[in-house]
Amino acid sequence: MSIRHPPSSTVPLGTVLGRSEPLGRLMQRLRASNECFETLRPLLPPALLGQMRPGPLDAEGWSVLVANGAAAAKLRQMLPVLEKALLAQRGHVTPIRVKVLPRTG
Repeated sequence: MSIRHPPSSTVPLGTVLGRSEPLGRLMQRLRASNECFETLRPLLPPALLGQMRPGPLDAEGWSVLVANGAAAAKLRQMLPVLEKALLAQRGHVTPIRVKVLPRTG
């Protein structure tokens, strides 16, 4: 059995994303969300860090997704410090929304 190679007209995903304005904007927001998360990483306790992940970033602010209510409560206590760190990194206020992920199973 031989391995089939993609046709030569195949365009890499990165190229397709770069050519599509809506997908390009989505990719920019995803990168910005991850940059926000990386900015906060050193400020977060390891146990809390394991309970959260970056969420959507839009004109209204940035969502942080957390596993449970306890993690959400702790994160909300830390919001002033975290938003100040984002202000220093991004040069403008990025309000943080804390959202608890629904339980699965």
